[in-house]
Amino acid sequence: MTIEEIANELGVSKSTVSRALSGKGRIGKATIERIQAYVAAHDNLPNQYGEKKAKEERKMAKTENIGVVIPADAYTTSIPFFQECLLGISEAAASENYNVIITTGTATDYSGAKQLVEDQKVDGMILMRSYDEDLTLEYLTKQGIPVGLTGSCADENVIQVDSDNNEAARRMTSMLIDCGYKKFALILGESTYRVNHERIDGFYQAIDRYGLAREQQLCIRNFKWMGLLDTIIHDVMSNKVECVICGDDVICSRMMSRLQAEGYRIPLDIGIAALYNGATLDCFTPAVTAVNILARQQGITIGKQMIHCLKGELYNKKTMLDYEILLRKSAGRTF
Repeated sequence: MTIEEIANELGVSKSTVSRALSGKGRIGKATIERIQAYVAAHDNLPNQYGEKKAKEERKMAKTENIGVVIPADAYTTSIPFFQECLLGISEAAASENYNVIITTGTATDYSGAKQLVEDQKVDGMILMRSYDEDLTLEYLTKQGIPVGLTGSCADENVIQVDSDNNEAARRMTSMLIDCGYKKFALILGESTYRVNHERIDGFYQAIDRYGLAREQQLCIRNFKWMGLLDTIIHDVMSNKVECVICGDDVICSRMMSRLQAEGYRIPLDIGIAALYNGATLDCFTPAVTAVNILARQQGITIGKQMIHCLKGELYNKKTMLDYEILLRKSAGRTF
């Protein structure tokens, strides 16, 4: 028995039936009792929706809306990746007459996503960052709606689109070693981001492969505040680091700006490279060695796969997109 069938039988609206069964919303006590009594008598259900019933109703209600959870810090740190990725999702949605509803969230705060799901405003949800302990992902996968991720996770039921960040970090480090660098500083953002674990692993795989000493390399995690730059640069230069590898374009642009402001010559005094090539690096001279990942293509791909899933069509559960390593003059010992 569906909400529509109950509503037609009792001569009330579908929203009234939904409120009566969920216990949410303002309707009269007599109406609630009448609806719950009818359901109990005809459908042998408890008076309140169980989790299974709620999932079935969400599957029946089509909104043609896709929810997108943008990391809460995407605006404060101005990370171009998320802007480009969101444009790609929007492009894919528009091509199939779907709408995109945006909310923000973190690994632990999924209130925005929860509100969209509970209000039945979306058919599926896309997360734009993968965390180690991801309560948002955990909540959404229990709700009976398709979930997508621009990144990777262990749950095979989540639609995933990513690039091989481990391999990219390993290849980048290997190429820099081939250019003559032996002592590095790897500077990354939050250690709770899965992508940073992949980058660290790839970096040390290259270090081990070339027989370089791990203890001679600096690994700086959880870089967030500009106030740390002076301390980091002091540590880098006092340890005679030859090349800095930054986790993303934002970290790289801040490091490069400060190094140049203090009079260091890149790459004569120190080389620098980034594991993600964003628009923020375009204005720098010399040009920055970086891993080029097409963020908009990630957005287009996850958007299309989500819509294929929502339409009951064939879709790829996991897609790995290509990347390119751009060897440029910021780490130009031999090129």
